[in-house]
Amino acid sequence: MGIATLAMCLCYATDVNSAPNTTPNKPTTAATAADTTAATDNAKDAKLAAAADSANLLKAATDTVSSLDAEEITPEESGGFHRVLKQKFVEGGASFMSFVAIALVLGLAFCIERIIYLSLSEIDAKKFMKEIDAKIEVGDIEGAKTQCRETRGPVASICYQGLLRIDTSIEDIERSVAAYGTVQAANLEKGCSWITLFIAMAPSLGFLGTVIGMVMAFEQIQLAGDINPTIVAAGMKVALITTIFGIIVALILQLFYNYILSKVDHLTSQMEESAITLLDSILKYKK
Repeated sequence: MGIATLAMCLCYATDVNSAPNTTPNKPTTAATAADTTAATDNAKDAKLAAAADSANLLKAATDTVSSLDAEEITPEESGGFHRVLKQKFVEGGASFMSFVAIALVLGLAFCIERIIYLSLSEIDAKKFMKEIDAKIEVGDIEGAKTQCRETRGPVASICYQGLLRIDTSIEDIERSVAAYGTVQAANLEKGCSWITLFIAMAPSLGFLGTVIGMVMAFEQIQLAGDINPTIVAAGMKVALITTIFGIIVALILQLFYNYILSKVDHLTSQMEESAITLLDSILKYKK
C-alpha cells in the first residue's frame, strides 16, 4: 500500500510538471490587445495627418487661384483711369458733383469756340500789308479793297474800313480805323467773361461741397451720439473729393483761358501794326 501510494504521488507530480503552462497566455493576450490599440491609434493619426495634408494642399491651391484671379482682375479694375475717376465722382456725391462737371463742360465749350475763332482769324499780317501797300502805291484801290474782302480776320477788316474812307481826311480815316479796331478787339474777347465765370465757379462749388460734407459728418455724429472716426472720415472724404474736383476743373479752364488771352494779345498787336502801316500807305498815296 505504501509503495503503491508513493508511486501514485510520483506519477501525479510528473503529470503536473509535464502539463502545459497556460498562465502566460493571459499576458500574451493583453499585449496583443495593446498592440492592436496602438495600431488603431497609429492608423487614426495617419488618417488625420493625411487629412491635414490634404486640407493644407487644398488651401494652398485655393490661395494660388485667388492670387491669380486677383492678378487678372486688379489690372482691369485699377488700370483704367476713367473707372477711378468715375468711382471718385460717385464717392463725392453724384448729385452735387454734377454741377462741377457741368461747369467743366460749359467752360471747355467756350474755350474751344474761342480757340477755333481766334485760329481762323490769324493771318500772315506782314505779307498781307506788303501786298496792300503795293496796290495802294500803284493806285489800285479797288484791288486792295477786293483783297481785304476776300481775306478773313480783323486785320483785313480794319484795312477795308480805312480804304472805304480813303477820299476823306487822314484824321477821319484814323478815327474810323481806331473805332473799328475797338469793335474787332471786343469781338476777339467775346465769351471770355463766361470762361472766367466758370473758373471762379468751379472751386467755389468745391468749397461748397466741403461745407456740405462737414455738415453731413456732424449730423451723423449727432445721430450716433458719439464721435466715431469712421463717421467723421466719411464726411471728410466727401468734402475733400468735391474740393479736389473743383480745383482741378479751375486749373484746366485757367490753362485754356491763358492760351486764349495770348492769342488775343497777338491779334491785337497785329491789328495795331497793320493800322499804322495802312495810315502810312494812305499818306503816301495822298501826297
